[in-house]
Amino acid sequence: MSAPAPLLVVGDALLDHDLCGRAERLAPDAPVPVVSAARRTTRPGGAALAAWLAAADGRPVTLVTALGDDESSACLVRALGGRVRLVRLPLTGDLSSKTRVLAEGTPLLRLDDGDGRAREATDEARRAVAEAGAVLVADYGRGTAEVLREELATAAARVPVVWDPHPRGERPVPGVRLVTPSASEARGFAGDERPEGAGALQTAARDADTLVRAWRAASVAVTLGGRGALLSHGDTPLLVPSPVTADGDACGAGDRFAATAAGLLADGELTESAVRGAVHAATRYVAEGGARAVSAPPVPAPPAVDAEPTDDALRTAARVRAAGGTVVAAGGCFDLLHAGHVALLQAARRTGDCLVVCVNSDASVRRRKGGGRPLVPVADRIRVLRALECVDAVAVFDEDTPERLLAELRPHIWAKGGDYALERLPEAPLVESWGGQVVLFPYLDGRSTTGIAERAALSPRPAGLAPGRGHR
Repeated sequence: MSAPAPLLVVGDALLDHDLCGRAERLAPDAPVPVVSAARRTTRPGGAALAAWLAAADGRPVTLVTALGDDESSACLVRALGGRVRLVRLPLTGDLSSKTRVLAEGTPLLRLDDGDGRAREATDEARRAVAEAGAVLVADYGRGTAEVLREELATAAARVPVVWDPHPRGERPVPGVRLVTPSASEARGFAGDERPEGAGALQTAARDADTLVRAWRAASVAVTLGGRGALLSHGDTPLLVPSPVTADGDACGAGDRFAATAAGLLADGELTESAVRGAVHAATRYVAEGGARAVSAPPVPAPPAVDAEPTDDALRTAARVRAAGGTVVAAGGCFDLLHAGHVALLQAARRTGDCLVVCVNSDASVRRRKGGGRPLVPVADRIRVLRALECVDAVAVFDEDTPERLLAELRPHIWAKGGDYALERLPEAPLVESWGGQVVLFPYLDGRSTTGIAERAALSPRPAGLAPGRGHR
């Protein structure tokens, strides 16, 4: 697997603060909640968050943004921690920052400070745009895209450019590969009256079609929150649904979507694949705690499909647990993946914030099932499992039962099909030892790998087809 391609992020950096506490009573002098035991956290915001997230994917990132000599600018540089290369534009005024006050994770109030704007472009910034292989414009309406507009227009004719717009920002330059407004932003940009009786999808499709033409963009992806995104090239749109419903803090999910889409386009993916990957990444971002997880260390690039995947699974579980989420694990051979497997995994994923699938190695399957198994080698089983939208990570164990792996993962929920009785699960006492729970899910009757293999073996071969030969 080749290394992730470099990405240039051009846009307006912000500094974000959260004050998180408890609200158990109202103030005596006004009907407002009193937030107590508040804990303050600080993180990159705006274009700086998009750059931070792109760097967390393991790719080299350069951020072109306006910074000054004020304390907020200095604090932002410290928050980035050297994860991205900075190309600074001069800033007029103080860096913009926002402070959210939250009670038990629910926002109550937001305070905005700083009115700084990019003053002018620099030769270093112009060179960075001219030499970029892919560009994300994270426009928050504070002048960075404006002072580099001519250079960005030239880049759009040469390399993939993704433009994440803002109602107070610049129109995307003509020729950008993808524009990523939210549904409410697309409605405001399109400007037409909403068609009477039209649903959210109809409205988003109409708005996207309008904006593709008005902006002369190759495509527009309207993000729909928990429903996914609607991609339009100016004709029949493609709906890319979220793999699961993720409840949580959605602050920064748009930046996660845009950063992922731009990175995948930089890697050479088609627009449809980039949007699909961006929907998955944004869903996972929300499920794993959203903005609360940004203080975690950058996540290395995912391993190649045929590489040992267990370390990635352990990192995923640790990240979700650190953000306060629920880790779900399910296990099995998954040899000839069938509808019963898929139903179990989908149901398991809905009970938590990530699903790690623990799969038997080839040697483990042979010991359990006999010399003719597995029918599908572990590398292919991993590839198929990872392709399921409900699966966040896959881990492999070589023993007959997964206790050692479970002791490392420490899931909150261990999911099994309803054909298992609780007393037959040797791993149940282990899971319960750290407060975890074994959960049984209904079993789809009549679905089994053995049954499928037996029916395939007994089915008549087409005339003229020799044993062991397939159609080309």
